[in-house]
Amino acid sequence: MTETFIIHLERASARRPHVDAMVQKSPYPAQIWPACDGAKMDPAERANLIADAAVFQPAYPFALSMGEVGCFESHRSVWRHVVENRIESALILEDDVAIDVAAFRDAVELAQSHVAELGYIQFQVRTVKAPFAVVSQAGPLALIRPQVVPLRTSAQLVSLAAAQRLLAASEQIDRPVDGFLQMFWETGVHPHCVVPSGVSDLTAEAGGSTVSCKRTLWQKLIAAAKRWTYRSQIATLSRTRG
Repeated sequence: MTETFIIHLERASARRPHVDAMVQKSPYPAQIWPACDGAKMDPAERANLIADAAVFQPAYPFALSMGEVGCFESHRSVWRHVVENRIESALILEDDVAIDVAAFRDAVELAQSHVAELGYIQFQVRTVKAPFAVVSQAGPLALIRPQVVPLRTSAQLVSLAAAQRLLAASEQIDRPVDGFLQMFWETGVHPHCVVPSGVSDLTAEAGGSTVSCKRTLWQKLIAAAKRWTYRSQIATLSRTRG
């Protein structure tokens, strides 16, 4: 049995009407899952979750924001629920996703037929960049394995076995959840994607991002250089470990 979990931060009240609509559009029984607010976590719990040093290499070059911590713990809480309740697979959606009902239904159907084997199948809101391998096709749909796992965790189908592995590998965190998911050689879970996905990004219309932070121009330039270096390292490891 597959269940849908829509991660929603209670204080993001502008998104609630959209979230209610998402429940109705879900292909599986759905519930609104309370997102973790990183800024309101118990300080000791948060300190135990965030690693003092890099857990994996390459080291992530930025300090985690409270929004990123909360986002990661929100996904971990769903994985934990899946494991504790032995749920066969979970469709995990973030609350800023727009769903094309017919297209998403078809994409999920293809993913469902492979999730037990592959573990984690993404539905990206952006174009998935080449190179990638085509694993399966069904008419206009393709199940692909990107060489570099795309960032973002807007929508994904996750098996029980994958949830177990991801939960065990993230007892302490050192990077955002989407960066963690890129490191399949560490987690033992290699995310695949279905394209076209049937979902798109609705962040602005849904009330704006709950993770982003403001930076000066100089900070942005320094961050861009660090990000380029880090992503180049991830791309190299993805190619050699894949």
